[in-house]
Amino acid sequence: MNDVFFTLHFTVNGQEQTLEVPAARRLLDILRLDLGLTGPKEGCSIGRCGACSVVVDGDSVPACLLLACQVQGRTVKTIEGLREDPLCEHISAALVNAGALQCGYCTPGIVSSLTAALRHNPAADVAELEQALHGNLCRCTGYNGLRQAIAELAT
Repeated sequence: MNDVFFTLHFTVNGQEQTLEVPAARRLLDILRLDLGLTGPKEGCSIGRCGACSVVVDGDSVPACLLLACQVQGRTVKTIEGLREDPLCEHISAALVNAGALQCGYCTPGIVSSLTAALRHNPAADVAELEQALHGNLCRCTGYNGLRQAIAELAT
C-alpha cells in the first residue's frame, strides 16, 4: 500500500512545525519519532490507557488515535511543553505530595489530562477531575494517591 504524503503544518509546544508525513501517520509517532518528544508514551495503542495523552487545542486527547491529517493547523502541547506552566507545576507537586507517582510511565498523560481539565475549569471539583482522568490508567501506584492529589487540586 502506498502512503499518501502531505505537508503538515501545526504548532507543538509553541513551535511552528512543517513536516512531510504520511496522512495516516499517528500523532504519537510524529511526536516521538520525528520530533523527539518522548513524554507521551506508547501504551495500549487503542486510546484506553492515557499514557500518550497530549493537549490539542486545549483538550486532552490520546495521541495514538489522532492521525497527522487530523492535527493540520492545530496546537499540540506535550508534557515537555507543559512543564514550564505554573498550573502543571502545581499539579505535579500535588501528585508528588500524595505519593501518586512511581515508575512515571503514565504520569505525563495524567498531568496533561489534569492540566487540560483545570484550564477549562479552574474551579473543577473532585468529580470533574476524576472524570477528566477516566482515560488514564496507572498500574504501579493504584489510585489512592491519585485521589488524594485530586482532592488537593479541587480545593
